Amino acid sequence: MQLTVPPDIESLINKRLSSGAYSDAEDVLRRALEAQDAEESWTDEERQALSAHIEEGFLQAERGELIGAAETRSQIEAMKEQWRIDRR
Repeated sequence: MQLTVPPDIESLINKRLSSGAYSDAEDVLRRALEAQDAEESWTDEERQALSAHIEEGFLQAERGELIGAAETRSQIEAMKEQWRIDRR
């Protein structure tokens, strides 16, 4: 299958490629579609659990229980790397 994508989508694909996390455009599209498929298959219970986590984070922020930006970035990068490993 051949696809023609508009410039804005091509730009997004190139942005992902430049991160080094993807091997080619097909990999970018595959992962995006897998993520979309996973999200669309969430159960009501999973959606409620996610909402509960978001609410708890909001309450923590209101209480001043936040971590710094550098630590947050570090934790997110570790989570992303683990996700990449798990997807292989």
